[in-house]
Amino acid sequence: MAQFIRGKQAGVQNDLSQGIAAEFFMLDDLARYGINSQISALAYEPVQSLLAVGTNDTQFGPGQVYVFGQMRVCVTLNLQGRASIKEIQFCGERLIVLDNKNHITIFSLDARKRIATYSPPGQVTALVTDPSLDYCLTGLQNGEVVAYDLDRECMTHFKIPNLWREKNPRARMLPIVSMQFHPKDIGSLLIAYSEGAVIYSFKQNKALKFFHYEIPRGAPGGNQDPRTMNQARAPNLTHAIWHPTGTFILTAHDDTSLVFWDLRDGRILEARTVEDVAIHTPGARVNAQPGSLAAAIKEPYSKIVWCSKENPDDTGLLLVGGHPTTAPAPGLAFIDLGLTPNYQTSTWDFLTNFFRNPKRTHILPTPPNAKVTNFLVIPRASPHFAGSHDPIAVIAALSSGELTTLSFPSGHPISPTNMLHVSLSLVHPFTTKFALADVDRTRWLGMKESRQRGPKFLLGGAEAIKPMKRFENRNVILTAHADATVRVWDVGSGDEIENGSVLQADLAHAVGRWDNIDVTQMAMSGATGELAVGLRSGEVVIFRLNRNQNFGKPPPSAAENEGPGHMTNITRRADPTLKEGLLPLALTNDQQGPITALRLSNIGFLASGYESGGITVIDLRGPAIIHTVLLAELVVKRSGSIRGRRSSQSVQKEWPTAIEFGILTIDGDDYSSIAMFVGTSRGRVATFKILPSQSGRFSVQFVGAASLSEEKVVSICPINSDTGGPALATGPAMAGLQSGHKVPGVLVVTTASSAHIFKPASAKGASKSFDSVFCDAAAVTRFEQRGYALVGLFGDGCARAFSIPALKEIGTIRLNHIFDVKRLPDAMIDNSGDIVGWTGPSEIALASVWGANRTIPPSNDKLFDPAKLPIPRPTISNLQWIAGTQYITPADMDVLIGGPDRPPSKRMMAEMRAQQDAEFQRQREAARTGRSPPPDRNQEGYWAYMQRQIQERTENLGLATDSMDKTAEASNSWSDDVSKFVAKQKRQAALGFIGSKFGL
Repeated sequence: MAQFIRGKQAGVQNDLSQGIAAEFFMLDDLARYGINSQISALAYEPVQSLLAVGTNDTQFGPGQVYVFGQMRVCVTLNLQGRASIKEIQFCGERLIVLDNKNHITIFSLDARKRIATYSPPGQVTALVTDPSLDYCLTGLQNGEVVAYDLDRECMTHFKIPNLWREKNPRARMLPIVSMQFHPKDIGSLLIAYSEGAVIYSFKQNKALKFFHYEIPRGAPGGNQDPRTMNQARAPNLTHAIWHPTGTFILTAHDDTSLVFWDLRDGRILEARTVEDVAIHTPGARVNAQPGSLAAAIKEPYSKIVWCSKENPDDTGLLLVGGHPTTAPAPGLAFIDLGLTPNYQTSTWDFLTNFFRNPKRTHILPTPPNAKVTNFLVIPRASPHFAGSHDPIAVIAALSSGELTTLSFPSGHPISPTNMLHVSLSLVHPFTTKFALADVDRTRWLGMKESRQRGPKFLLGGAEAIKPMKRFENRNVILTAHADATVRVWDVGSGDEIENGSVLQADLAHAVGRWDNIDVTQMAMSGATGELAVGLRSGEVVIFRLNRNQNFGKPPPSAAENEGPGHMTNITRRADPTLKEGLLPLALTNDQQGPITALRLSNIGFLASGYESGGITVIDLRGPAIIHTVLLAELVVKRSGSIRGRRSSQSVQKEWPTAIEFGILTIDGDDYSSIAMFVGTSRGRVATFKILPSQSGRFSVQFVGAASLSEEKVVSICPINSDTGGPALATGPAMAGLQSGHKVPGVLVVTTASSAHIFKPASAKGASKSFDSVFCDAAAVTRFEQRGYALVGLFGDGCARAFSIPALKEIGTIRLNHIFDVKRLPDAMIDNSGDIVGWTGPSEIALASVWGANRTIPPSNDKLFDPAKLPIPRPTISNLQWIAGTQYITPADMDVLIGGPDRPPSKRMMAEMRAQQDAEFQRQREAARTGRSPPPDRNQEGYWAYMQRQIQERTENLGLATDSMDKTAEASNSWSDDVSKFVAKQKRQAALGFIGSKFGL
């Protein structure tokens, strides 16, 4: 009976929620976008073209590893327990992860799961792997090195003791700070201890060279502190890295010294900092003023990479740190050393001047007020040379938790739009605001942008096939970022995303300034694809999908924006690198304070509400402003009506909080019309009609208002009172007005404390108060073909569904295990029951209230492609081989580390089986055709490759031996002939001397 009475009061004759029961109201966790916690580690695999991102264990989420590929390829890998990720390394088809609890976890990229976890016998301080080896070497705090067999998933008996004790037997605690394989000779390992560096030979099982840096008395050193200049000192070592060809090594120390060493005799070639040179020479001049504190205290180097271009001899140092602590962080410093001179033919002074006088030193700028905590170079193709060969970009992690991408070596910022996964775009930089738009599927398929950009470097993986919902509108999310950009992309609904591209709107170009750009509201038209952005400074910027007529041309100088009541044409302020996409169209600035409500209809009208209480309506056909009004000019009478005259009494401040357009029949009319509904912060809903005028434009007429509550209006949903479907302002509905089509409609309005259903513009209807909870977001949703219900998100972390029109509670489900309850007011609900909301500072979740209580499914995206063959590891040159360098292959390393009894690895066995299958195929082909095809070297297996290499090497050694033997024989014959000739000449000279004495 109560339901019947409420239906009559609301003007709804049917039960629009009749087919919906409580068991249908269940939560499905569909997807995550963004990064759950602070980024702590980065790694890149150029062969598979994958990027791995590790996070810290914080209150917002546990430490996880995200592996990103092309488009929407993303796989999340979880540790065995809660821990923070310290380091990530790719090794073939495996991913090695070190956490802060001293556990090393091995993940399989092919199976996308954890395959092993182990704890080394000590605190891990360094980790090194190589794509050509099946071993992981870990350096411990006690100075020892142990090896783990990645293929057998067990520890090996191989161990390198603390080698520095041979240099300094009295040393006690000497932790390993870094390790690195020789770029071309895998049999040599550079081990850095806190006191110095050692080159270890696997073949000889001993230390070959020791490198210990000491600053003599009178030398400035890296800190350049006059108080210690008269003392001999030995700063601690922090990094030790190879030259990309292994010609030299570099050691970095905690006093910001960069020391270059000669490998042949272990002498110092040059010691310098980023700015100063010859700092190890007594009496050397430095750039800092003596006695200044900035000159004495400098930031230590957090990371150093010795990069090389396509030619490995053309190198440079990319580093973070080395600048005074009192100076602002300059970003990444790059010391371009240039082409390395020939070591065999260069003098000592020439080599010293090479490191002393680089080609140039410049800064790759990063965002201000944030320091670079870690960075990753993106090599073009090779995973070798310590992952720094021919880089095309640099990804830097900032102390603020954000990412920034720079081109290399120029340092120009690279936009993540369509370059990185959308999850990374949420922290590139942080997202400050998001909104949800319901866009027609056909319209969204055609919305793509064409932007000038460099080559893509995330091309790996393949997306899994998901169910497709062809005939539904797309959930498109609008994200505003701290760099004055707005990105638009399909968030999906747990289904196949047909258009996974991202659109970017550049607010800085459109507004004409680069500061004071804070987005407060965003709206998008699902039919036209137009975008409107409201700023805290009071401007409303409109974008439209179009082709840039000024593509590639320098942008014109920004002109002054028009004042209140005028539209500014900003079509020429488009980003010159954007060829086609969301281009600026118009701008308005009514100077009434921040934008508090914004709505863009599907029929060409835009309404914006301001903190001062103003409302502005824009017709985008001009575009032109067709109406402005202030809520303070409307006086509330006891009857609830509002008149357009100024009150003499002071009125409490009131501003718009929700705006919606609809096409329905207003109470008292016998025809349908375009209506605009404005909800305020004091619980009122004002109704306006938009009518065509004789001038060809539209005019706005105030109809009336309803006072519903003392709390703010959260949502306004016009619905068809007969069917329950939305009565929004759409193109087909507007076309029906010409034929006199009537839409019987009511408003479903939700405030923070109550829900109401009534015919506009009066307040008579059904209502329900929420007991002891406040509603943060609400919307009328549809459950399949069964009916409609009002769904709200409440401050107690629950979602509740109410029937229409009885407003009877259907069910309640918990949300606080997924969403951040404190940020539920920022969440959005679409008409299908999908919820998009924050789970933390940089992650959003997608869930559905009409589900089956399913948790988020694991990703089925493929990461590893076995068809992408690994690049062979660089080897030593012929001159080095002839000079006596003992070349060790990865197969030799298997024997040296794993032992002589170690059977072939799983990779070798798989390649052997593939080789046998290929051989059987060739034999079958030969039997069918009667002739045997030549063997294909591209399809040969590991053992066939090794046998061929050994055979060719043996043949070459035999030829070289024969040649040397023949050379030796010829040399011996020549020596005999010379000896005989000399003896003959001596004999003749002696006989001539004797004959002259006797007068013969």
